[in-house]
Amino acid sequence: MTQLIDELFVAAFDNPWLSQRNDQAAIELPEGRTVITTDGFVVSPLFFPGGDIGMLAVNGTVNDVAMAGARPLYLSAAFILEEGFPLGDLARIAESMAAAARTAGVAIVTGDTKVVQRGSGDGVFIATTGVGVAPPGVAPSADSARPGDAVVLSGPIGDHGVAVLAQREALRFETTVTSDTAPLAELVAAMVAAVPDIHVLRDPTRGGLAATLNEIADQSAVGIVVDERAIPVRGEVRAACELLGLDPLNIANEGRLVALVAAADADRLVDAMRGQPHGRDAAVIGHVIADDRRFVQMRTTFGGSRLIDWLAGEPLPRIC
Repeated sequence: MTQLIDELFVAAFDNPWLSQRNDQAAIELPEGRTVITTDGFVVSPLFFPGGDIGMLAVNGTVNDVAMAGARPLYLSAAFILEEGFPLGDLARIAESMAAAARTAGVAIVTGDTKVVQRGSGDGVFIATTGVGVAPPGVAPSADSARPGDAVVLSGPIGDHGVAVLAQREALRFETTVTSDTAPLAELVAAMVAAVPDIHVLRDPTRGGLAATLNEIADQSAVGIVVDERAIPVRGEVRAACELLGLDPLNIANEGRLVALVAAADADRLVDAMRGQPHGRDAAVIGHVIADDRRFVQMRTTFGGSRLIDWLAGEPLPRIC
């Protein structure tokens, strides 16, 4: 185990905190509001178009910190390995995590490794904790949506879920659907600089856009109305969902965010987002209304409307 840690993990994640070889990391945090999150990653398959479980673990954790308006700084990572898992695949995952951490500007400063008996796992599971700091006065929260707010989406939905499903089920399309997994901290920093008073920030991961909007409506005790024509969905993703009987609104994303701001700030926020690589397709997709029932509604392309309900069950398990 010592050899595995030294030759694989420490070599990949090398930084001053990790190189001390302690059972913990003593870190310095700048002034501001400390933000912490914990997540677990069990995606199947481990490698998929556009990413892998290692990249997903870093980006997913970084993004959860960023959704508090914070800049992610440090990560911890625990690996649960199944006996017999190929070291070559583990090295590939570690190298992917290291590259993702460098891109996100975070350090993996501490962690743990355990091995379970063959058949007790599924190759590798990864658990992470992320720590960051939000600047004073920046405090988006899912219970802060207000009637009149604009709902802004950073880009097309459904890419990640369809990419993983296609790899898992060996589905073939005319063009390869690639996961959207990406770190969103730089995008969020540009958004906060342009509009410090962002009411809500969320990344629509498991459960997709539908679950995220319902969570916001429920926590803020409001209603939300979105326009189907304004919600970007790539043609190949839409086609795959139609083929499989899935709704793109329910499909997981790993590199998208939803922001709610005062309507007067929406144009300025969208302009700031479109100046960032992961926000080029940002658009206003709806608005918040007063509604004691806390319904999320969609105006359809046919001119009607329908409820966007909570997802019952999980159409794509092991997606993140």
